[in-house]
Amino acid sequence: MSFEQRLPVEFYHRVQQDVLQRMQADGDRAAVFDHPDDVAYLTGFFHHAGERPVAVHLDGSGAVLLLPELEREHAEWQEAAAELVSYPEFPGIRSPWAYLADSVAEPERLAMSESMSIGRRRQLGRLWPTATMVTTSALSEARLRKHPEEIALHAEAARITDLMIEAGIGLIRAAAEAGREFPSEAELAREVAACGTSTMYAEHRDVVVVGLLAGGLVYAGANSAKPHGLPSGYRLRPGDTFMLSLGCAVGGRYVEGERTFILGEPNRDQVRYYEAVRRAQQTGIDAIRPGLSCAESNRLCLDVLREAGLAQYLRHRQGHGIGIGMHEPPWLEDGDSTTLEAGFVVSNEPGIYVPGHAGYRISDSMLVTAEGARPFTGYPKALDDIVIDI
Repeated sequence: MSFEQRLPVEFYHRVQQDVLQRMQADGDRAAVFDHPDDVAYLTGFFHHAGERPVAVHLDGSGAVLLLPELEREHAEWQEAAAELVSYPEFPGIRSPWAYLADSVAEPERLAMSESMSIGRRRQLGRLWPTATMVTTSALSEARLRKHPEEIALHAEAARITDLMIEAGIGLIRAAAEAGREFPSEAELAREVAACGTSTMYAEHRDVVVVGLLAGGLVYAGANSAKPHGLPSGYRLRPGDTFMLSLGCAVGGRYVEGERTFILGEPNRDQVRYYEAVRRAQQTGIDAIRPGLSCAESNRLCLDVLREAGLAQYLRHRQGHGIGIGMHEPPWLEDGDSTTLEAGFVVSNEPGIYVPGHAGYRISDSMLVTAEGARPFTGYPKALDDIVIDI
C-alpha cells in the first residue's frame, strides 16, 4: 500500500477560487490570512508557526505567500500554491509586512482573518493607512464543507486511529496473558503514538507533518474524570475504567476516535455510566443530519444523559468540527445555530465525568451526508467489546 498524503496544486487553486468568490460576494477584493491552518488550507504550505510572520494575501490576481527566507526552500519543496515573497529575518530592519506591500496592489478595502492578532492588524494598517480594514469569515465558512480529496484523507486517518486503539488494547491484553503488571498511562500513550506514526511512514508517501501527527490522551481511574487529563505514570489496575482518546492527521486532516474501556468485570455503576454514554452517542449519530442545527443536535444528544439522571456529571458539548484543525467550527453546542450540511466533518463525543471515580466518553468523527451521517472511525463499542478480561 502506498497512500499519497499531499494534495495536488490544482486542489489549492480551486480552494482559493472558492474563498475569493465568497469574499467578493461580501464586497471584499483582497484579504490577508495568517493562521497556520489557513495558510496550509489555501496553499498546502505546512510549517512550524513561530514569531516570524507567515501569511497569504489573496485577491483576483492570485495568492501571494509571505514567509521568511529560511522557509522558502521548504515551501518550494511542498509546491506551495502561491507566489513566494520572502523577507530576510524577524523583526528585521524593515518590517516583514513591507515586503508584502511591495508585491501586491494597494487595496482600498482589506479583509483580514478573524483570528489575526490586534498587533498584526495595526501593522497592516500602517502599511496601507487609507485602506478600510474589515474582518472576513469567507475562509472559515469555506472550511466547513470538505472537498472529496479531504474526505479521503479523513477516512485514512480514521483507519489509522482505529489501529492505534487496537495497539493500546493489545498492550494491555498481552500484559494480562503474561501475568505482568499492566502498562502505565504514559506507556500506553507511547505505544499508540508509535503505532500511528510508524503506520504512516511505512504505508504512505510524503507524510505531511503537523503539530499532532498521531497520539492523544490516555488516562485511567480518577485521572480520566478530568475531560482533558494528561497521561501520567499511573499504572492501570484491575477494575479501572480507562479512556483512549486518540487521533491522527493524514495530509493535515484530522480524525479523533475515543473509546472507554473497563479492565475486568464491571460493577453496576460502571455498566450504568457506560451504557448511558453509549445511548447518548448513538442518539448523537442519529441527530447529526443535514438541516438540523448544531444546537439542536447537541440538545438531543445530551438530553439522553440528563434524562438518565447524570446531568451533574456533564462537562462539555456534544462535539465540534474537525478538518485541518483538530477543533474548528462548527460547534455542536447550545450557542451555535449553524445548520449542518452534507460535507461537514464533526466529532460526536458525549461524556460524563464522575469525580474521584472516572470519565466515560465515546467519540467518532462523523461525515455529514445527504442521508444523515456516517462515522469515519469504527472501533466497536458494545459493552462486551470494551470490557477487557483479566
